[in-house]
Amino acid sequence: MKSERIGAWIALLIGASYFIIPLIATFEFSLRIKRGQYSFEAYRIVFSDPRFQATFLYSTIVAVATIVVGVMLVVPTAYWLQLRLPRLRPYVEFITLLPLVIPAIVLVFGYLRMYNSSSWLPMTANPTSTNVLLTFGYVTLALPYMYRAVDTGLRTIDVRRLTEAAQILGARWPTILFRVIFPNIRSAILSGAFLTFAIVIGEFTLASLLDRPAFGPYLQLVGANRAYEPSALAIIAFLVTWACMGLIQLFARDRTLATS
Repeated sequence: MKSERIGAWIALLIGASYFIIPLIATFEFSLRIKRGQYSFEAYRIVFSDPRFQATFLYSTIVAVATIVVGVMLVVPTAYWLQLRLPRLRPYVEFITLLPLVIPAIVLVFGYLRMYNSSSWLPMTANPTSTNVLLTFGYVTLALPYMYRAVDTGLRTIDVRRLTEAAQILGARWPTILFRVIFPNIRSAILSGAFLTFAIVIGEFTLASLLDRPAFGPYLQLVGANRAYEPSALAIIAFLVTWACMGLIQLFARDRTLATS
């Protein structure tokens, strides 16, 4: 028993080291922009760059839009599958796994071929429609993670009994969905939202080939021309992502305590 605990602790330390040591090395390197001393000069340069503010804001807005579209697409679908069409679940799960095996480069070239300016639906003809196309592309990329998070949340509740109880009380389908199902799987939706945000904020391929001013292409551009600023950007992106995760967990815990 004791040897098993030691083995578990060794595995935990190795895993933590694999994650923490590169992070510490990246942070330490980002402080060495001035010869012979540590400073936050690289962070000052990054934060004062207007392109950083613009691209990060753009990616944040697109991430929020992606989360909203993804939730409105996945939750009703997963709910209906569990309630009425459980036999179709394996086929839907297979479809949601396709973005994991189809590279993003294939997806974006398909978009460019189907929705270019000379096609029947020229979504790349202006920035607004291209932003919509990019959002749908991100919804596709995040689909495996959002679907599994929501499906796991739905499996933890008795969907059929909640639906029947709401129907007995006279609730219509939109009321059942938004006032019964959504609150009961809030944590699962937030988990999917966090994963979606993490994917969108650093995505490069779709944004670059659709020529959108996102954070991923900006990160690549800075990395190709600077030495220390990319490390600062990596640390900033890491902190922002974990801050979002912390806020999501805090919000979910507060809501759980409030409803208990």
